[in-house]
Amino acid sequence: MPTYNKKNIEDIDVAGKRVLVRCDFNVPQKDGKITSDKRIVEALPTIKYLMDKGAKVILCSHMGKPKGQVNPKYSLCAVAARLSELLGKEVPLCADTVGPDAKAKAAALACGEAILLENTRFDAREEKNDPELAREMASMADIFVNDAFGAAHRAHASTAGVADYLPAVCGYLIQKEISVMGKALSDPSRPFVAILGGAKVSDKLNVIDNLLGKVDTLIIGGGMAYTFLAAKGGSIGTSLFDAEKVDYCREMMAKAEKNGVKLLLPIDTTITKDFPDPIDAELEVSYVKSTEIPADMMGLDIGPKTRELFAEAVLGAKTVVWNGPMGVFENPTLAKGTIAVAKALAASSAITIVGGGDSAAACEQLGFASEITHISTGGGASLEFLEGRDLPGISCLLDK
Repeated sequence: MPTYNKKNIEDIDVAGKRVLVRCDFNVPQKDGKITSDKRIVEALPTIKYLMDKGAKVILCSHMGKPKGQVNPKYSLCAVAARLSELLGKEVPLCADTVGPDAKAKAAALACGEAILLENTRFDAREEKNDPELAREMASMADIFVNDAFGAAHRAHASTAGVADYLPAVCGYLIQKEISVMGKALSDPSRPFVAILGGAKVSDKLNVIDNLLGKVDTLIIGGGMAYTFLAAKGGSIGTSLFDAEKVDYCREMMAKAEKNGVKLLLPIDTTITKDFPDPIDAELEVSYVKSTEIPADMMGLDIGPKTRELFAEAVLGAKTVVWNGPMGVFENPTLAKGTIAVAKALAASSAITIVGGGDSAAACEQLGFASEITHISTGGGASLEFLEGRDLPGISCLLDK
């Protein structure tokens, strides 16, 4: 397990210094309008601290997947406007990332002011972690701050490469992620319960393996549960199934037994004939034992008895980590399992951590976010963290 005892913005003197800050401003947009400014709001404490301390702040981020081409659809124009509103101070957007406009605006910055570079992924060298691009970005600043946890699992020029040329520390967002999630994985209050959902076993192979060496109870729901149920000899009908991972599932069940870890699988399942089309279509469902799904039916959510079983495990825990929904939660009829887990986390007195992606979205949509100890800002990054992997955007920072 990587231990991340990294220096943060309070460990260095930033007054009068030009500080390059990598944020995660990859916000959802529709017709050029931001539909959720959550990621911008979450970056504010770091930005305000630096501005209040008299730093000259150079912000940067990616947006979408422009594939190394300048594409107005992925411009950070709307982000700069929203940032300016939230800070009550204009944050000009540069016309480029490391071109003449960016360099001129960076050089002209006064203490306590901020600018925003244009989308880092407009430069094809970004995702290749090209040292020349990293050096050019670093040449505009004296210090590098990474506060983009959502991109910390990527070894890109703006997330890791610049740390080769500048003293590098983390912002408050990454600081919180690594302290909360790091403690949960390295020194949890017990019983420690992990809940894994989502569609595919293959997405969570290393996570399951890593967690079986750390948790007291591992709960498996979502589409990935059906391969485990098939590995136990159950009938799963037309449910999601990964034939290549059956042996792996058997290995993991044996490992759980050997480690004294309680492995909980669904005991009943919500079944229907066909996958909902459209996704929110009204459905007629029924419930069966999860190992007795009829040949022409598919399981698309955990059943009522399983909801109780999983909730009971959560309510008896001291630390809970959850990553991945229990069913096709985009459909109201098939969201009951995910809602039950979110409710159990919200009602629990445990330290509760939700790892980005769909489970985070579910907590937000269902209105339980304020009851959760920590909701991770990075889906892919939090998964790799749970796998025990080094995150390039964090391991490159200075140790305390």
